Amino acid sequence: MQQNPLITPVILSGGSGTRLWPLSTPEKPKQFLNLSGPLSMFQLTLQRCAEQSLYRKPVIVGSARHIEIMQEQMQEVGATGGEIILEPCPRNTAPAIALAALAAKNPADLLLVMPSDHIIKNLAAFQKSVLASIPVAQSRWLMTFGIEPTGPATGYGYIQEGDAIVGSTRSLSAKRFVEKPNLENAEKMLAEGGYHWNAGIFLFRADSYLAAMEKYSPEILVACRAAMDSQQTDKGICHPDPDAFASAPSDSIDYAIMERSDRVAVTPVNPGWSDVGSWDALFEISSKDEQSNAIIGKAVTIDSSNNLIHSDALEVAVHGVENLIIVTHENKVMILPRGQSQNVKKIAQTLEGEG
Repeated sequence: MQQNPLITPVILSGGSGTRLWPLSTPEKPKQFLNLSGPLSMFQLTLQRCAEQSLYRKPVIVGSARHIEIMQEQMQEVGATGGEIILEPCPRNTAPAIALAALAAKNPADLLLVMPSDHIIKNLAAFQKSVLASIPVAQSRWLMTFGIEPTGPATGYGYIQEGDAIVGSTRSLSAKRFVEKPNLENAEKMLAEGGYHWNAGIFLFRADSYLAAMEKYSPEILVACRAAMDSQQTDKGICHPDPDAFASAPSDSIDYAIMERSDRVAVTPVNPGWSDVGSWDALFEISSKDEQSNAIIGKAVTIDSSNNLIHSDALEVAVHGVENLIIVTHENKVMILPRGQSQNVKKIAQTLEGEG
């Protein structure tokens, strides 16, 4: 039996979102927070690719402002020895992945690209889908993983599946990518079938990605190649040239490559995935007590149900309330109705304006 080639995990860790304010800040964004237990999502991502019979040491592409917290959290879970590439400035996912592809030791190396701020509960299902996708990726397809929808979500993009790929038991061609839909269109897609949530997880050969970039986004490739050609290395950390990298257009891998290439395939998978993009999303995946309260930290609930309470220091007590999101962090307290967490960004921006 032929052994599978080792995969290089590429962990994207440059995000700095505000949808999980007051916990998530530009200094410590959500991937470094312990939202669902004792480990951060960055640490959970590192553990997801720790199987040495399948994975090489990871390549982490992140922001220079987070280097200390990255190294500290890597050390905590024993993920030492991975390569770190620090983006001099944010340029979205297409250039970030190009840096990792250019750093590959061998052009044929398989790269498994993963955001560092997602949760995957069923690791076995995820690994199975990765293994099934290896032959397709080796055949120079750009693989993506489609999450089986659990409802007509409007916060995710969708991938429409096409024909089965010859020689594969699970992968299909990707017919088209659909932007985040309104509720009516999301319901239509679910009723029609054959649509999957776009999780932003990819598997491809380094040279396949670079070839697609040369064809569809050559200006990004030129800038990234120049940045890596003039890189500085300090204590094993790669610092691409700041001026060259800053000249790269800011674009996502979906816009720059995936929506334009005719060699994109999708492997459907249902691994208990969440991008934990909001407090409402965290409530959905959290364990609940007998009154369906999700409690992280110290809280007392009396005659109260269906609340999310997240408190890292203060003790919270509630009586006779339901369907609330209550979050405390340091000297900040946020309370809003469940189902309204799309307004958290507005709250953070308002307070920032007053600061």
